[in-house]
Amino acid sequence: MAQAKGPERLGESELIKRYFAPLCHPDMSFGLSDDAAFLDLPDDMRLVMTKDMLVADVHFFANDAPDLIARKALRVNLSDLASKGAEPLGYLLGLGLPLDWTEDWLARFCDGLGSDQQAFSFPLIGGDTVKSPERLTLSVTAFGQVPRDKVILRRNAAPGDQIYVTGTIGDSALGLLLRREADRYGALDAEDRHLLLDRFLLPQPRMKYRSLLRRFATAAMDISDGLLGDAAKMSAAAGVALHFNDAAIPLSRAAQNMLSLCGISRDVALTGGDDYELMFCASEQSHDAIMASAAELELDITRVGHVTEGEGVFLLDQTGKELALTNGGSYEHF
Repeated sequence: MAQAKGPERLGESELIKRYFAPLCHPDMSFGLSDDAAFLDLPDDMRLVMTKDMLVADVHFFANDAPDLIARKALRVNLSDLASKGAEPLGYLLGLGLPLDWTEDWLARFCDGLGSDQQAFSFPLIGGDTVKSPERLTLSVTAFGQVPRDKVILRRNAAPGDQIYVTGTIGDSALGLLLRREADRYGALDAEDRHLLLDRFLLPQPRMKYRSLLRRFATAAMDISDGLLGDAAKMSAAAGVALHFNDAAIPLSRAAQNMLSLCGISRDVALTGGDDYELMFCASEQSHDAIMASAAELELDITRVGHVTEGEGVFLLDQTGKELALTNGGSYEHF
């Protein structure tokens, strides 16, 4: 018996030519006609490189909108560049397509890439496409530039530094709960649901904060695996202890409502992943200037703790007593 034919699909070369070559920067990647891309940097600048992988049903849901999947893949990498105060230059895309991909899905995916490329001046400069039989897999390698004398590393956190975060913490972790089991949290109103789901589906890389970090930060990182878990990484890199004032850690109104109305532990907000806010350290003497600069630039920054000699991460109540966590310190893949 003859086997029914499935819908015809583009070959890899035509797929690249039709969908990805138009997204490319012509002077860096030559329309994806070569095996490499070329980036020229002035003598006083340093190249910043970062890479994140996203896997269906691990970092996003396989049935999420294709444009949102694409934009999230770019934004989690832009968040890393933002934490280094770096200006985006371009990115490489590794795309593993599942067996059931369609051209309509790919067109919507590339629309999402194009939208954020324009918004963040962040062109595609190369990559690779492969068959991924089990599930959709994405890999983005991002390139940025920063002045040679403004390199911001986790290991530079020092005793006496103050700890700051941007925005609010925990919204995305709570949005993930809503995305998994919306009916379970019926006490939450539509506006709060929308805010928390949006923070999970479409991260907001804090690119506007780069100049402030370059001016004041001694150490910085983006918060992708939970505030306290990422703080532990900074602690280990710098060989210092990070102390957080629990009451100072900023939660959105939507997050506070979900915690109180739905009986969820505050630990979920403090240790859940995908915040993509920034955590940075700065000298205590810089505090007034930091807050004045934040007000002038209309940036949302909160001082949440301080650095001391020692090791580890400590969450303290208003009396200085250490608080225990009920669900571990952070998200980890393994």
